[in-house]
Amino acid sequence: KCQSKLMLLGTDTLLQSDAKLSLLMLRWKALTVDYRQWQVRNPEIISTNPDVLLELGKEELQKVKNDLEMVLSTVRSKNKKLEEDLKREQQWCEEQERLVDTLNKTGEETNTQIEQPSTKRGFDELKNKIQELKTYKKELLSALGEFLDEHFPLPEKGENTKNKNSSAEPAVELITMQEVLEILINKLMTTPHEPYVTINESFWPPYIELLLRCGMVLRHPEDPKRLRLEAFHK
Repeated sequence: KCQSKLMLLGTDTLLQSDAKLSLLMLRWKALTVDYRQWQVRNPEIISTNPDVLLELGKEELQKVKNDLEMVLSTVRSKNKKLEEDLKREQQWCEEQERLVDTLNKTGEETNTQIEQPSTKRGFDELKNKIQELKTYKKELLSALGEFLDEHFPLPEKGENTKNKNSSAEPAVELITMQEVLEILINKLMTTPHEPYVTINESFWPPYIELLLRCGMVLRHPEDPKRLRLEAFHK
């Protein structure tokens, strides 16, 4: 039957490329060999003994049972992981909803205080304090940047590329220690339910090893290329 189909297909594919025709000829030859083998082969006769048939049936059922148990175990494992992910996402969603409610209440209270002339002075003082905190934050970041640039400079270009072949692609531009910390801090603050950052070639390995030894970052238990900042604020 397969040989007849191939013969019919052969009349339709004569106009195709030589490569396709050669492939069809090879498939036809392979099917011809299989066809001849099946003609010569004698079918295996299963015993008509009911006890033998019963044992064979039990073995087949046991194999099916084992396969189904493996599938069930895999499905349960996946369901457990999905339940954990769902629980984490729900927790994060609830936190965001509480944060939105708090911000809405704060905004309403602020608007009410702005409308009242007696509280305008307090609002101005609050704005000044916020501005002072922003200025202080900039000063801290600037001081941190100067400290990191002085004590944790990036390697020289020659040092970074001395182990590379001359025909290799240009080295990836490395990011500073300050940029590494800012990325980890921003990730932890913006998405606390998923604080891991995937590192790439722009993260200098000695920086990563130093942060790991100091206990400032943690690796993902399943993916060593993902890092997170230790939640010191909790």
